[in-house]
Amino acid sequence: MNFIRPLVFITFALSLTANSVSAAEKPNVIVIMTDDQGADDAGCYGAKDIETPNIDAIAASGVRFTQFYSGAPVCSPSRAALLTGRYPLRAGLVGNAGSQHGGKGVPTEQVTMAEMFKASGYSTAQIGKWHLGYRDGETPNAQGFDHAFGHMGGCIDNFSHFFYWQGPNVHDLWRNGTEVFHPGRYFADLMVEEASRFIEQNRKQPFFIYFALNMPHYPYQGDVKWLERYKDLPYPRNLYSAFLSSCDERIGALMKKLDDLDLRKNTIVVLQSDNGHSTEERAHFGGGSAGPYRGAKFSLFEGGMHLPGLISWPGHLPEGVVREQMVHSCDWLPTLGKLCDVKLLNEDIDGKDITSVIESADAPSPHSELHWLVGGGKRPQWAVRQGQWKLIGNVQDTSGGELSDEDKKFFLSDLATDISEKTNHAKEHPEIVAKLLKLHEDWVASYTAPESTAAPVQDSKGNEK
Repeated sequence: MNFIRPLVFITFALSLTANSVSAAEKPNVIVIMTDDQGADDAGCYGAKDIETPNIDAIAASGVRFTQFYSGAPVCSPSRAALLTGRYPLRAGLVGNAGSQHGGKGVPTEQVTMAEMFKASGYSTAQIGKWHLGYRDGETPNAQGFDHAFGHMGGCIDNFSHFFYWQGPNVHDLWRNGTEVFHPGRYFADLMVEEASRFIEQNRKQPFFIYFALNMPHYPYQGDVKWLERYKDLPYPRNLYSAFLSSCDERIGALMKKLDDLDLRKNTIVVLQSDNGHSTEERAHFGGGSAGPYRGAKFSLFEGGMHLPGLISWPGHLPEGVVREQMVHSCDWLPTLGKLCDVKLLNEDIDGKDITSVIESADAPSPHSELHWLVGGGKRPQWAVRQGQWKLIGNVQDTSGGELSDEDKKFFLSDLATDISEKTNHAKEHPEIVAKLLKLHEDWVASYTAPESTAAPVQDSKGNEK
């Protein structure tokens, strides 16, 4: 199905004000989410020792954001923010979702991106990692996806498809709620095959695919050829790099499918990481890179949620450009709704339409401030950013930095002069601390956190739960 468009493309701004089009003419959408990919870990973001030509190609054909933030520094809340357009606190999940062993996920009443597209005539598919709940009403098919394939929990072995890090070993591979078995098959290849079939079957109508890779999340299981390619890199960078390049290769295979079916110019592609690189024991205590940023997965220092973010629609959006404005993963939902002329089913969201930012480097960020809150209990980690200042409360640094008792309580970062967040400016600027603390307290007070937000995100050894 080829997109019918004028022979002469006047301006992107004009296209946004065009008359509504039929469902058959609407662009396809593929949202790619990588898993635990570090802020610096792509060639287009400055990595010199990792090959990511397919991620780089998406950047070259679209818009690359340099101040893109995920909704949380850990898996489930970040995914909830992406799919609902709401901060995790409002999406009902500030900790990791439950698994087959129990626990809760995103509440049924939340309205997802898939439901939005489905209501406008799109075929919808979730392929890959879910990690947003097992219970009735929390599964992909119950949250707007016509087709679902992948694992429901936080991670699996890529060949046996077992989750085996908590409790008894549990097989975790499903298609539309039915357990399926493909022992010995590399999970990322199964993902590409599943997505390719879905695209072929739905090429005559618009489709939305949430392509949620489980890479480069541990266990690091890269292709042999990439392990050989990176054998001279230091451990564990060699293992992480091989897995990320294996991930990039599957992204390339998905893009090739679009090209082979002549669908690329009628498909919007979004790519982001869910959170920063892992320093957990299961991840060999590292391997990824946050570049100049402090922090990693679980941390609200920049390395935990200041991440790769890309959007590409060749022939319709600017190509090969960089945007420095502050944007957020919640913004994808209203922005894609605008680009696809799809009506929002829920306008009570935190995401903002960033089409003006995509169009122009001079457009202001739609956000005057951003908020984060992650983890359960009485002392969840939180942060608020306004302009150059960011205040973190109940601070964690998972990148090995030292924190004094005062630092652990409040850490005030000046991102205009210290992007690495080496200096705590809280003592120097108590008036800014007070201002940002009030912003945070007012924000929390305006919402009632559902019971499902009480799940912790780490165990006693610092591993994801």
